[in-house]
Amino acid sequence: MTEPSASVYDVIRRRRDVRAEFSGDLIPDETLQRVLGAAHAAPSVGNTQPWDFIVVRSSETLDAFARHVAGRRKAFADSLPEDRRKTFDPIKIEGIRESGTGIVVTYDPSRGGENILGRHTIDDTGLFSVVLSIQNLWLAAAAENLGVGWVSFYEEDFLTELLDIPSPVRPIAWLCIGKVDKFQDVPDLERFGWRSRRELADAIHWERF
Repeated sequence: MTEPSASVYDVIRRRRDVRAEFSGDLIPDETLQRVLGAAHAAPSVGNTQPWDFIVVRSSETLDAFARHVAGRRKAFADSLPEDRRKTFDPIKIEGIRESGTGIVVTYDPSRGGENILGRHTIDDTGLFSVVLSIQNLWLAAAAENLGVGWVSFYEEDFLTELLDIPSPVRPIAWLCIGKVDKFQDVPDLERFGWRSRRELADAIHWERF
């Protein structure tokens, strides 16, 4: 049986969390707009579209965030047992300066007012909507042969202050995005021996967990 929309499957397979492969060349604004347009086309609970995108290219801001992330990386490394520390040490966890562009995706839980269709019983559906937007952005970037790396070694309060994000808006992701020299065939965490991908059969359950 052939897969429908094979190009979509190809993009999903090519998608990688990029760290060390950024070329340093900035993305043309026209391309960036297409990628952000794909992110903005994501489905959202109650059609609230609770996301915003902060594009960061200031070298001063990139440097400040990179220094903060380096400190959080060291704190994590120091918390590891020796064997895991040796596995973790060679893994690059961000490409903030190398990509030249950061996109911070935020979540506004107040957008749409108090009565949001679809959030009455599961409030997290608003946050899930933002994650769908991020996935759209990532796949669109892969289709454009751009790399994306999700930076998670940061304190939310620091990033909120750094970018003047107003309450109750939360930063959900700092995404490094840029042109790449290549895409790795195997994700970094597998290549460096941190953790292997589970088999699909292990993740599928029928009728009950």
